[in-house]
Amino acid sequence: MQQVRWILVGCALALATAATPAGAVAKKPAKKPATRSRSAPASAATTKIAEPTAPARPGGFMVPQAVVLRTTTKAEDEANAVWNVRAALNIAALQCQFSPFLATVKNYNDLLKHHGEEITSAQMTMIAHFKRYDGARAANNFDQYTTRTYNSYSTLDAQYSFCDAAALVGRQLLTIPKGQLGAIAKIDNPVMRASLVPKPLSPALAEIDIAPLAVEPISTD
Repeated sequence: MQQVRWILVGCALALATAATPAGAVAKKPAKKPATRSRSAPASAATTKIAEPTAPARPGGFMVPQAVVLRTTTKAEDEANAVWNVRAALNIAALQCQFSPFLATVKNYNDLLKHHGEEITSAQMTMIAHFKRYDGARAANNFDQYTTRTYNSYSTLDAQYSFCDAAALVGRQLLTIPKGQLGAIAKIDNPVMRASLVPKPLSPALAEIDIAPLAVEPISTD
């Protein structure tokens, strides 16, 4: 039995010697040096992209802003006012249907009938304005101007005051004789703009303590 054990040990040594090349020393595989992760430079890691600063708004509300045009002629100024009032009454016809008493849909449709020629003339004047500045890109830029003008009357914060003003202006414009829309629109346009500014709570309302009502427990007797 002892001889068999020595024979097995000898065989194991022979196999180990054959597996290792002559003159080589069996070593444990060397560990790869730890790779240090390269971090971005401190300046790049801490640099943030500056966000555009929004202009101050009364009471912290969002107030849509009018489209700013380049230098306009007197005719272009009136045409821009007509186009703005038309856009405002169009938005009101869509957003103010919660109250049928405002009649914003009827006012807008009647405006297109009563002052349709002047509105078309204002459109052509504004297209000519963009042709004067932008040449071949006039039609595209006019479309962008129209879209931005419409969006500048879309409001949630001041919807009630905007709808009320749109109803008043819409009824007034229907009483204006044809041919005078441009001059009146220059007066009404600031009225519509002012209605987009939400009215903050009065000091008396702001100081009201809105506490939860005390509810008496229901008796199970």
